[in-house]
Amino acid sequence: MGLARLYYRLVKFEHTIFALPFAYVGAFLAVGGIPTGHDLLWITLAMVGARSLAMALNRLIDAGIDAANPRTSARELPSGALTVSSVLWFCAASLGLYVVAVFQLDPLVRWLAPIPIVAFVVYPYLKRFTWLCHLWLGAVDGLAPVGAWAAIKGTLPWQAWALGAAVAAWVAGFDLFYALFDLDIDRRQGLHSWATRFGERGAFLGARALHLATLVLLVAAGKGLGVGVAYWLGVIAVGGLLLYEHSLVRPGDLRRLDAAFFTMNGVISVAFFVFVLADVL
Repeated sequence: MGLARLYYRLVKFEHTIFALPFAYVGAFLAVGGIPTGHDLLWITLAMVGARSLAMALNRLIDAGIDAANPRTSARELPSGALTVSSVLWFCAASLGLYVVAVFQLDPLVRWLAPIPIVAFVVYPYLKRFTWLCHLWLGAVDGLAPVGAWAAIKGTLPWQAWALGAAVAAWVAGFDLFYALFDLDIDRRQGLHSWATRFGERGAFLGARALHLATLVLLVAAGKGLGVGVAYWLGVIAVGGLLLYEHSLVRPGDLRRLDAAFFTMNGVISVAFFVFVLADVL
């Protein structure tokens, strides 16, 4: 397998689709139209660098945990397909891309740039101590629309924070589902998650509450921004897709968990961005 392919798998590059459309949502709503090609290019590169760094750090810090889990033992580090030093070099390159991109955008994000990096390092350790780790992950991903807004406008009004909080609740909600993949092994390893603390049924209840909060926050942001019909159709679409996602799995029946987590969340982020794009156009 080629080295590029190994790095692609290491960071699950295809899952960038979860976060990147919401960064674009923040950028497009910030200007109420289409941002410049310069801003879109450097926001995209900043997102790619940041997410690649976050995933690589997560794999490095969790290599021992992954090796003890049958579901993750074949990942690139536990299997020996990549070495620790090669992943450290990849982290350095991703950090470099992120820093270069940030310095092409509004000066405000240069001051804010260290915040995600610190959050990336902290996140993998949280599962060792607290079931609140999912909320931290959501908050990290929620920085995408906030950072994109700041990168273009140099300001952070409450509407930007509402968009960020909506993404945070959405990501945290589906991460509760994701934790169900490893419920038994996490308990054996003494790791913490919402599911290990509250059980499978508690994870479902938490995900429903967080995804309801997502819709409420999208409504709040829309009202504050004075958006058009297409935005509201996008909120309705997100609600319908979340409802469908929750219909795919239920306590005691996780057979379609892969579809609920990987497929539906990609569809949700892209669909909402398409409606926002239609609205600003």
